[in-house]
Amino acid sequence: MSDKAAVIQTIRRIGIIPVVRAQSSDEAMKAIDAIRAGGISILEITMTVPGAVGVIEELSQRYGNEVLVGAGTVLDGETARTCILAGAQFVVSPSLNLETIEVCRRYGIAVMPGALTPTEVVQAWSAGADFVKVFPAGAVGGASYIKSLKAPLPQIELVPTGGVSLKTAADFIKAGASALGVGADLVDVKAIREGQQNLITERAREFVRIVAEART
Repeated sequence: MSDKAAVIQTIRRIGIIPVVRAQSSDEAMKAIDAIRAGGISILEITMTVPGAVGVIEELSQRYGNEVLVGAGTVLDGETARTCILAGAQFVVSPSLNLETIEVCRRYGIAVMPGALTPTEVVQAWSAGADFVKVFPAGAVGGASYIKSLKAPLPQIELVPTGGVSLKTAADFIKAGASALGVGADLVDVKAIREGQQNLITERAREFVRIVAEART
């Protein structure tokens, strides 16, 4: 799925971006298989995963167009470029780095910088962000904060991350979120280590159901 418009459309349609933070590439792969089994074909591999760029490369080669592979926790343009060349189809940052946005635009790759205040959100959007990751959303009021941002900024596509759980997901969608960044509440490393990947698959299914219901 090399077409940027198709990538953006897929993120909107599925509405859930699992944030994979693991201690090894093997752990990451197990998490990914469990998430896919639950019906989510988007994955954000954070740069905090050991050998993250290699994981992105391996996933891109193994799954091709079946999975949308993104790079997360990208802090600068150079890292963004490395991830894009490894096969990342979207790039996510926890903060606003204009160079990262510029590199992604140059390569025609969807970019999702992090922002928190209205000023940062608008700055990210004006610089060419395709989505703006509102992080940490849970720490500043959760869904009510997203709703407050959307009122004056309806045109900006917001992706709350941090504090998104099975309990809060519906509220975030109803508040106007385009998609949700979901970390530990879905990508449960402990479950993987205990050989209970099925728990992750079940949670993935539940997130899909909640998002679909909240949108109707």
